[in-house]
Amino acid sequence: MNMRLAMYPTLCLLGMVSVWADEKLPVLTVGSNVYSNVTVTAVTTTDIYFTYAGGMGNAKLQKLSPGLQTHFHYDPLKADEVEQKQAVANAQYHLQALRQPSPRPPADADATPPVSAEQSSGLSWGTDLDAALDQARSENKMVLLDFTGSDWCPWCIKFDHDVLSTGKFADYAQGKLVPVLVDFPRHKPQSEALKQANRALAKRFGVGGYPTYVLLSCAGNELGRQVGYAGGGPDAFIAKLENFSKR
Repeated sequence: MNMRLAMYPTLCLLGMVSVWADEKLPVLTVGSNVYSNVTVTAVTTTDIYFTYAGGMGNAKLQKLSPGLQTHFHYDPLKADEVEQKQAVANAQYHLQALRQPSPRPPADADATPPVSAEQSSGLSWGTDLDAALDQARSENKMVLLDFTGSDWCPWCIKFDHDVLSTGKFADYAQGKLVPVLVDFPRHKPQSEALKQANRALAKRFGVGGYPTYVLLSCAGNELGRQVGYAGGGPDAFIAKLENFSKR
């Protein structure tokens, strides 16, 4: 299944707006995250998509300042209506996709279906931070938190494909990391306890957008983070994690 095609139901429902495309913002604050050298690529009823000094990202309009919400014509009632319609459309689309015969392996990244990094690489991702820290201390490793919307966030899905699902990253992680998935899906079932735990982690680490990758020492201290998608493949991400680890 082509990933671009897989995103069509969502994009059509949200109605990409081009009036703000290429608008420059010196700084964009989303919750506790601050992005610099921002170029807006698209704005929908619910989200803003942009590039910034560190790569690419998107965020909910509801998390922006009141001034920016007004600037981008954010309407909470319309946004809630769109979110509900989007959830129904995506659920129908995924159900239809599951009924289709399995496609041949894609020839390029854009043709890759949005499977998880664990499915692709065999790397085991936990969901319990305390257990991960215990393991990290016993094995002298670091903990990588992946704050993601695994079944709806385009940049999360792309980074999963380009980096986290690769054998090169899996080999690195096996020796250095205890990976923890902090997922906020819209269709994938989760227990209420896991939902609450993930919300608590997002609040604890001040995560306001997806994807966000937070590297922790085995003592639980933050060493660094990447907010949004960044290019360069597994080599660039591994180099970034190594640089974080030296702090």
